[in-house]
Amino acid sequence: MSQIYSFSGESDFYPRGAIYPNPKDASLLLSLGSFVDVYFPPSKRSRVVAPSQFSAFEEKPVSIDVLPEECLFEIFRRLSGPPERRACASVSKHWLTLVSSIKQKELDVTPNETEDGDDCDGCLSRNLDGKKATDVRLAAIAVGTAGRGGLGKLTIRGSGSASKVSDVGLRSIGRSCPSLGSLSLWNVSTVSDNGLLEIAEGCPQLEKLDLNRCSTITDKGLVAIAKGCPNLTELTLEACSSIGDEGLLAIARSCSKLKSVSIKNCPLVRDQGIASLLSNTTFTLAKLKLQMLNVTDVSLAVVGHYGLSITDLVLAGLSHVSERGFWVMGNGLGLQKLVSLTITACQGVTDMGLESIGKGCPNMKKAIISKSPLLSDNGLVSFAKASFSLENLHLEECHRVTQFGFFGSLLNCGEKLKAFSLVSCLGIRDLNTGLPASSHCSALRSVSIRNCPGFGDANVAALGKLCPQLEDIELCGLKEITESGFLHLIQNSLVKVNFSGCSNLTDRVISAISARNGWTLEVLNMDGCTKISDASLVSIAANCHILSDLDLSKCSISDSGIQAMASSDMLKLQILSMAGCYMVTDKSLPAIVKLGLTLLGLNLQQCRSISNSTVDFLVERLYKCDILS
Repeated sequence: MSQIYSFSGESDFYPRGAIYPNPKDASLLLSLGSFVDVYFPPSKRSRVVAPSQFSAFEEKPVSIDVLPEECLFEIFRRLSGPPERRACASVSKHWLTLVSSIKQKELDVTPNETEDGDDCDGCLSRNLDGKKATDVRLAAIAVGTAGRGGLGKLTIRGSGSASKVSDVGLRSIGRSCPSLGSLSLWNVSTVSDNGLLEIAEGCPQLEKLDLNRCSTITDKGLVAIAKGCPNLTELTLEACSSIGDEGLLAIARSCSKLKSVSIKNCPLVRDQGIASLLSNTTFTLAKLKLQMLNVTDVSLAVVGHYGLSITDLVLAGLSHVSERGFWVMGNGLGLQKLVSLTITACQGVTDMGLESIGKGCPNMKKAIISKSPLLSDNGLVSFAKASFSLENLHLEECHRVTQFGFFGSLLNCGEKLKAFSLVSCLGIRDLNTGLPASSHCSALRSVSIRNCPGFGDANVAALGKLCPQLEDIELCGLKEITESGFLHLIQNSLVKVNFSGCSNLTDRVISAISARNGWTLEVLNMDGCTKISDASLVSIAANCHILSDLDLSKCSISDSGIQAMASSDMLKLQILSMAGCYMVTDKSLPAIVKLGLTLLGLNLQQCRSISNSTVDFLVERLYKCDILS
């Protein structure tokens, strides 16, 4: 018995057990003699603590997390201000979710000014891309921006069905960010109408809404936005397969301040939606883009009749619109304020339709016509005659337009035409007849001919004679132009010259241009002109006083040419590109360092003869210059 009292935990004797399962009860009725000594093999014995006489009155520690969410909610909504709520939200995700779910009208505090003391509602913006776009991050943004000026702009770029942003995240924004003015949702198929309902209810100041590839948002969500956000001024819908005419009708009726609408690839949007939109925003809508929609001539007729305030109009990929639609739009006489017009890949653009548009839009200053296979020379010339306010004309992939249409439009355009661009028009050939001796286009300042393989020396000569005031010339990818053709352009006071991809450009042409235009030339691009050598650089260094941008990519220049430019005291280049100039070596390092005193950008990509150590030295030395290598 004495061994039991002196037991220390290291002996071979252990108690088998008590009669009562509760040792406390046994101690009240039985003595220690009720235990039986039994021998067991040696093993570790757990420590036994004798019960205290006060143990019945002790309580276990209690956590605040055992409180129901209702109690926590009541506590959080009574916190004195945004700093206190942010502190609580940082404790756990659970608390963050609760804090961000409190609506502004549920806060039991008097709203104060921002923490910094300046009233700048909606001055903060946040962008979430890919994996960073989650509900937790949105909740943190909602709580974190409160009291710091408020969230004004939110952009979320998700990853389709794998996106981690749902209606819960938008609920946090809607309940905590009443100053939100701009919302963009791109490729977020996990957000539904319920998310937009929260935004509509909690963000009445919303002015800009951009939905791109949001397939689960329907007309119901757009109707909610229309009712809750009457200040909406910009609406962009792209690839939203579940949004149709009903949503557009609600927006048109409730958002009287709507100024800009862009709708692209939304198959449920038809003529009824466009008609309701235009008829209800006649005096406010200034910008309209309709692209890849299942609309017909009716929509264009509505645009021509109700578009009284439209200044910018874009029509692209409207395959169901015919010549009649464009003709009616032009004769509707409603586009009197139209300034800029872009038409792309619309089969209904014909000579008659384009002429009608020119007559019906007297204030149009810019026109871009591309991928119109039915447009011919007659239509282009008629359009140029009718559009007497036109300042900028751009044609692209209009293969029925020939050199006669190009020069005919120059001869018949108004006195305000300043820029003409011709891109990838395969019908262009070299002139075989001369132009009238007295003809000229004195207002034209910029001409761009790109990737028109038939454009040759005769056209360049006629262009130089017809347009004596040219300042900006862009002739790209024109391999038919020879040295004699280029020389017809040196008589002008050129400011910007781009001859990239013209393989027949020679040193003689560049020397003549630099000598004649040395005090006006600011930009010179000779990318891919393999016949350009150091002789051109010597002429540039001697004559070009204000040249700031020089592109020598893939030219046949060497260290001598770079050293010649560096030796000039008047040359102050800011942008220099020598990409693919394999004859420029490390020997040009001192010259490049000297040129780098004024450089802001330097391109040394694919310069195989310049070592990595030289590039590293330039990066360290020219710390103000962005270097590509």
